[in-house]
Amino acid sequence: MNPASSPLRIELSQSGPLPAFLADASQAIARVRAPTGDEVWLVRDHALGRLVLSDDRFSRAAAVGAGVPKLVEVQPAPQSMVSMDGPDHARLRRVVTGAFTGRRVALLGPSIERLAHDHIGRLIAAGPPADLSEGLALPLSRGVLCSLLGIPAQDSDCFRDHVEVLFDSTHGTRKERARHRVRLVSYMTGLVERRRREPGDDLLTAMVRAHDEGRLSRAELITMGLTLLTAGYETTAGQISLSAFALVSDPIAYRQLRRRPELLPSAVEELLRLTPSTPVSLTRVATQPVRLGGVTVAAGEAVVVSLIHGNRDEKSRSASHLTFGHGSHRCPGAPLARLQLQIVLARLLRHFPSLRLSTGPPDALAWKEGLITRGLSRLLVEW
Repeated sequence: MNPASSPLRIELSQSGPLPAFLADASQAIARVRAPTGDEVWLVRDHALGRLVLSDDRFSRAAAVGAGVPKLVEVQPAPQSMVSMDGPDHARLRRVVTGAFTGRRVALLGPSIERLAHDHIGRLIAAGPPADLSEGLALPLSRGVLCSLLGIPAQDSDCFRDHVEVLFDSTHGTRKERARHRVRLVSYMTGLVERRRREPGDDLLTAMVRAHDEGRLSRAELITMGLTLLTAGYETTAGQISLSAFALVSDPIAYRQLRRRPELLPSAVEELLRLTPSTPVSLTRVATQPVRLGGVTVAAGEAVVVSLIHGNRDEKSRSASHLTFGHGSHRCPGAPLARLQLQIVLARLLRHFPSLRLSTGPPDALAWKEGLITRGLSRLLVEW
């Protein structure tokens, strides 16, 4: 199913609420007022977005410095892999990329299948209406991260509230977010020590080994664990709920995919393109004047790429989408996210011939508000 012939027809308005600064898509690049009150350049063009995301004149490290324009108050730590450029970024990235090779991701397939089977089984047993967000997307995402990182299953619920507060860009005070981060750091520190005493075949054990070999500092180790835990949880859970919502809102596409399940992998790509859980890129700061789409971005000015608009740029249909980023900072967990989506959607299609949005409760849908990532906090369906 290529984009040009896809039965999926998802309008931007169907993708849920978007922040005000993303409302106008008339210009390829324009200055906008961010939620922080800072002015940033917003790129909505696919080709220009690829340039910003891959050109080393636009720095992630500079974007986390003091006094530079910010898109949102919530920022990754300076020692995070996503906040680094060049050799430092490459050094940290090498530690985790081995966990996301095709072979390693395939090994996680059976555990993802079991998780999906168990959660969908509970939904069926409870009967409609069922909440695909609370009952499937969120717990499955947590379970997969536990398998990947080596987190005990009984701990999977402990980080949910902390993570949601950290990702909330409008609710809660800075002090509250700091308190939740301290608790997560404390948990991750204890988990690292547990993995040092009891090593396993998981990513966190590999990261501890990299620290012991001098390839990671202790702060980098803890921050990397938290980055994988928090970012992987929210983005994947949001993507599952958004994709399920798109399918159940389009009965024609749903029936076609049930008849022709071999089209699902390409449908997943189209869902990723049309309704990404991350609508905008992380901020980058120009390290020198750069001519970009008819304007000059001055040194020190911030640039953000609207992934959701870049993906819908007609020129993007002949190129890869930007949902997982582009260039050296492209999300290393993309293969795992794709696999989760394929498994979850395949099981929904298989078990529910007539899955549809619930027509009973007036509040069958609830969108997450204030989060850097997008998704649904409630998605009630019936069958």
